Amino acid sequence: MHLTAPVIWPNVPGMSKSAPLFTPVLIVGCVIVMTGFAIRASFGVFQIPIAAEFGWLRSEFSLAIAIQNLAWGIGQPIFGALAEKIGDRKAIILGALTYAAGLLLSSGATTPLAHQAYEVLVGFGVAGTGFGVVLAVVGRASSAENRSMSLAIATAAGSAGQVIGAPLAEALLSIMSWQMVFVVFAILILATLFLLPFMRSPQMAGKAELEESLGHILKRAFSDPSYTMIFLGFFSCGYQLGFLTAHFPAMVTEMCGPIAQGSLLAGMGIATTSALGAVSISLIGLANIAGTLTAGYLGKRYSKKYLLAGIYTGRTLVAAWFILVATTSGLTPATVIVFSLVMGGLWLATVPLTSGLVAHIYGLRYMGTLYGIVFFSHQLGSFMGVWLGGRLYDIYGSYTTVWWIGVGVGAFSALIHLPIREKRAELAAA
Repeated sequence: MHLTAPVIWPNVPGMSKSAPLFTPVLIVGCVIVMTGFAIRASFGVFQIPIAAEFGWLRSEFSLAIAIQNLAWGIGQPIFGALAEKIGDRKAIILGALTYAAGLLLSSGATTPLAHQAYEVLVGFGVAGTGFGVVLAVVGRASSAENRSMSLAIATAAGSAGQVIGAPLAEALLSIMSWQMVFVVFAILILATLFLLPFMRSPQMAGKAELEESLGHILKRAFSDPSYTMIFLGFFSCGYQLGFLTAHFPAMVTEMCGPIAQGSLLAGMGIATTSALGAVSISLIGLANIAGTLTAGYLGKRYSKKYLLAGIYTGRTLVAAWFILVATTSGLTPATVIVFSLVMGGLWLATVPLTSGLVAHIYGLRYMGTLYGIVFFSHQLGSFMGVWLGGRLYDIYGSYTTVWWIGVGVGAFSALIHLPIREKRAELAAA
């Protein structure tokens, strides 16, 4: 059978036929995602304090962050399947406990190997409290009319976490050791569990979806070229995000021209290129909030695959422009700010569209697992972007080569989304 009718909210007492956008499920989901992402986005701040205390190489801590990204990708489909097996809230509890354990163990790590091992737990914790599980429950709890926007709002909450995470870590480091900051972060992620009683949602899957087994839906998805194209297309998103988050501040510090005294930036306290590099990440996060919400708004009105192709095309063009300027006429502070704002608008705008596309084609019942598998491609790209950025920099002494690779994979993603068949797949009861 074909599911051609829209998903309708069930008759829940006190609920109008026109379902509200902001529900307790969406609000709690945003808090959990924002907290988890704020902690995760702050890890770059700890690189210097940890390296200085133990005399570690920068590459050793960078590898720990890369391992965290890879573990996040591996853990995402696992927690998605767990959520569908034991329930969303139980999966989130397990994710928060794993996250807190990784942070607490990391606070006592005295060797690079130990820290890298504990980052596996942190990565799995991010998976259990991040997009895969939370977007699935938000998607199921949203009406068909509000789903695209709800997914965008939850994604934007992750961006808000990116904006506040690093400054919060910096402020805490001014009054306590990095070990105690890790303990505080463990307490914060556990505190979100007190909100879980509010995260109740009606079952939004149709009867045929409920009857279909996980094995059957996976078999259908893996044999569907569209699912393969979604999987491959998400790789470049992770590559670009991972590389920029880990290496863009250093690139700005080394390649950008000086900030003029008396300029607007200097008046705002941004007097060095290193400070500009740090601010650029916050600018990306701020612009991304607007970009993600815009993507969610457009996602319920236009074809998601064409919107994704357009976003990747925009990323490709702005990245090519930036590296050409950097290698020909040289970077200026204005160039860095313009790039940060434009790239930020395209940053996580792919997430609500990609997750929404998976839900639209394959239904809501196993959205967490199916999106989690697609997200593994994203995190594999993130691992490659972080690791390859450092490796090729050591070989060539610049980020130019790895940047052009990012331009290439971005163009590939723009093209591979075009043949996707954006129609609801046929369901067959197991």
